[in-house]
Formats: sequence, structure tokens, C-alpha cells
Amino acid sequence: MKLMKKTNRLFFITFVSCLLSMSCVNQHDFEVPMIIGNEENSAFNRLLDSINNGTLMIKNINDIKADFFKSREVRKINGNYVLKGYVTSSDETGNFYKELYVQDKPKNPTAGIKVSLNQVSSYNQFNFGREIYIKLKGLYIGETRSGDNNAAIGGSVKSGRTELAPISENQIKKFNHILRSRKTEEITPLNLKFSEIGEKHLGMFLQVNNVFFSDALKGASFLDPKDDFSTERVMQSCDGFEFSEFILETSSFAIFGASPLPTGGGYIKGVIIKNYNRKLRFTLNSLSDVNMNGKKCQPLNINDFEEAFFEDFQSSEDHTDFAISGWVNFNEEGNEFWTEQVFKNNGYAEFSGFKTNDNVNIGWLITPKINILLNKKMFLSFQVAQHHLENAKKNTLEVFVSSDFDGTNVIGATWIKLPAFLPNENAPWYQFQDAGLIDVSNFGEALYIGFKSVAYGNDSQLDGAYMIDDVKVLYQK
Repeated sequence: MKLMKKTNRLFFITFVSCLLSMSCVNQHDFEVPMIIGNEENSAFNRLLDSINNGTLMIKNINDIKADFFKSREVRKINGNYVLKGYVTSSDETGNFYKELYVQDKPKNPTAGIKVSLNQVSSYNQFNFGREIYIKLKGLYIGETRSGDNNAAIGGSVKSGRTELAPISENQIKKFNHILRSRKTEEITPLNLKFSEIGEKHLGMFLQVNNVFFSDALKGASFLDPKDDFSTERVMQSCDGFEFSEFILETSSFAIFGASPLPTGGGYIKGVIIKNYNRKLRFTLNSLSDVNMNGKKCQPLNINDFEEAFFEDFQSSEDHTDFAISGWVNFNEEGNEFWTEQVFKNNGYAEFSGFKTNDNVNIGWLITPKINILLNKKMFLSFQVAQHHLENAKKNTLEVFVSSDFDGTNVIGATWIKLPAFLPNENAPWYQFQDAGLIDVSNFGEALYIGFKSVAYGNDSQLDGAYMIDDVKVLYQK
């Protein structure tokens, strides 16, 4: 009885204190403060001064992650570095827990990263779009789940020495390891197809259009009540002549978990993460990022299209410089050309810097002129593979289109880069994949497709090869 009276008394005191101070508010009614306090403002100004006078140096996310992947070992950061980024995640709805995701730019980002922190309701301080600065010295780079290939920033190392522990509240508040600026930027989602999403998009805020859930999920909610931790729902999207799929993951703590899945089609926005099974997943900040009130899309019908151009390279001769009639094989830098290759009776084109002894090799392979049918939808498709590729950021393949190439002057032509789905260093060697259906309509009366590859003959980590096959340009009947 005495214990009950004591408990009731404590509850009454707490309740009265809340009424008097007006400090006890529901976290979902909390208005994110746009003005930072004097103490935090002073710490932030000192940080900017240190950056301006060179005491601290801003280090971009790609370089931070690359440092980790050199050894793949959890390690302490000793350099006087600062990470500047923009928050892409929000734990306001309970779908994220003790973690932030940050990308390098509010628009057209090139990299994102996970920040593990021992703080809940972090959206009150590090809200979506907030510009933040992370002082890296004394923090750690590594994985929160060993072997998941997802570089993150943490505050210490767990006892097993292979995984990160979160940045502590003390590290955030007392030592000012994470500081926010006054800016909250509008985050423009990166528009991709499901088939284009890869590990390089971890932590980024994306949008995918023409998305829907299958009729088999009609009546289901985002969260299956039988799941203890999270629920995975398969999303579908129209992608050229077929459907592509991706998994949406919803935490059991998400306040929208009981909401029914939409039955129409439209778009979805969210953050790319890795789950406990080390798989890429799409995750929502809130239901406001879902708009599927329209009709479900249908893929294009291959029977509605005919070929304007096709090359399967079956006339190739093994291990010779590429010389198929009508194509242009141009070495912009170095002595290496694209080559003809044959394996198991399949011909294809290949570019590699292997044993060229050139510091840089840049090679172009350009199709013959392809006549355009005006007012017709036209698409490029091709098969692509790699082998011995270790760094797809430097040992690259790019695909371009030109309407003013004269058949000779490659450098003088105007080349527009196309959004092809290309293999990275994690793709299986020699295994061809579809580069996607790429819209090449509205480029005038004729076009050329150019494949440009960069390799390094004096660097064994940058002398990998790209392979091209079955180049097609299709037009709608």
C-alpha cells in the first residue's frame, strides 16, 4: 500500500510539473527547432572557423568509405577531418532507430553513409534535410554488422573488435562530434528504377515511379502483425518490356505499420539501407512519401517494336583490334583499342588496360549512323559484363549518344551521357547483364551510340575489362 501511494505521488508531481513547464509534449507533436541554442551556435561557429583556417578539413563521403574498404577493418579516425552532409532519414515515425543516414548533397548526391548513434527521437535535432557536420577525429569507421559491406561511422568498437558501437550521447553533446547548421535544405530525391539501385545508393534518398503492390497483397498492411521485428513487402515497377522488383522493409515500431498497402500505382520515396540479412532494402520515413492513387502501369509490349539497328558481334575474330565495318574504334589516350573477342562461339567487344604499360587508356567504340524515325519512341538496349574489375569509379565504362558526330571527329562531337545499368566490381565476372531500356528518342534525324572506357595499364587494380554484346536500337511501330 505504501509503495502504491508513493508511486501515485510521484506520478502526480510529474504531471503537475509538465503542466507548469509545458515541457512534456508528444514527440509527434514536436515542432523541429530551426534556431539552434547559444552554446551549440558557439560550437558550430568554432567549427567553421577551424575549417576556414585549415585546422579541420572537409572529407567527402566517398573518400571516407574508400578508406574503410582498403582494409575492411574497424578503425579509429585520427585525421582532423569533418564530414559535411544532409540528413535523409527520420525516426519521427519509428521506422528508424538509433541511426542517421546522410548524403553528400541535397540534390544529385554521389554518396551516402550510415551514422550509428545512441540517441532516440533524433529527428528533433537532426531533422530530414538538415545540414550537419561530423567531426571525425576520435570516431570510428567500420560496419555495424560485420561483413555487410556497409561502411558506417560509430563512436567506439564493440568487444569483438569487428563491429562498431554507436556514437554516445556524451560524444554528441559534450564533445560536439555532430553539429547542425541553421540550414534545412529541400532534399530532391534521386529518380531511379528498381533495376538501377545498387550498393552505391546506400543512405541516399530515392524516388521510384510506376510502383505498385501486387493484387495478392490486397487488404494487407505495411506491417504483418505476426512479425516481431520487421515486415518485408515486394514492390513492383514497370521497367521496359518487363517488371522489376524491390523489397520495402517496415519496422514493427513504425506508427504507420497498421496502415493498409495502397492498391493503385504511383511513386514511392525512401532511403536505401541494408537489413540484418545484409540485403538492400527500401525504407520509408513516413507515409507522406507514398503516392499510389493512380492506375497500375503495364510494361511495354515487345511486339509493338522493330529493330532500327542490331549488332551481335558474331563476325568477330578472337583477340584482334575491333574492325567491324561501319564502327569507329578510337583511342583518345594510350595505345589500346577496343578488341574483338570470341568465347564459346559468342562474339563480343572488349576494352581493357591489362599489360598495355600506359598510365591511362581511354577508348571509344562508336556505332554506325542510326537513322531516326521522327515522332517514334526509340530505345537502346545492350548486354554488358566485366572481368577483373576492382574499382568501377576509376576503371569506368560510360555510354553516350550524339547527333552531330561526323563519323571521324570524336572529340569535336557533342556527346550526351545515357543512364545505363552497368556492372560494378561486385558483378560476377564474364556474366552478361541487361543494361536496361534507354530512351534515345528526339535526337534529330540520326544518332550515334558511343561506348567510352577508361583503364590503367600500369595499375593492376585499374586494368579490368568491360564487355559489350547485342547492341540494339528499337523503334515503336
